[in-house]
Amino acid sequence: MRHTVFTVSLENCVPAILNYLLHLVTAGALVLAFFVVYTRVTPYDEVQLIRQGNHAAALSLGGSLIGFSATIASALMHTADYYQFAGWALGALIVQLLVWVLATRLLRMSKDQIEADNSAFGGLLGAISLSIGIVNAGCIS
Repeated sequence: MRHTVFTVSLENCVPAILNYLLHLVTAGALVLAFFVVYTRVTPYDEVQLIRQGNHAAALSLGGSLIGFSATIASALMHTADYYQFAGWALGALIVQLLVWVLATRLLRMSKDQIEADNSAFGGLLGAISLSIGIVNAGCIS
């Protein structure tokens, strides 16, 4: 019976771990930046509404965060360079916000429906954001 010895060189692991941490911290910062920008753009205070138990606000915001994160994940997997990754992330942020603006303009009742805790409407906005995020993620590959 033959045994293979697996050895890991610390000098080979350090650059990989640092690269992982750089991408993880950057991706986390981008998701946080998206959260801040998105919650500033919307005409209602999602955080306060969610604290009050508003399901519609949670569904809408949650779908937006997941949609944006899908694009970030795809950019991490399909870009060879850190700056290219950051560029795709910025593009994803802009696309997500533009789709939200377009959807709420076409539906013409976003603020009232979210503040009234219309979960169906919040779910629809979240699904639209998630859908565009998935399509956006696929476009990167």
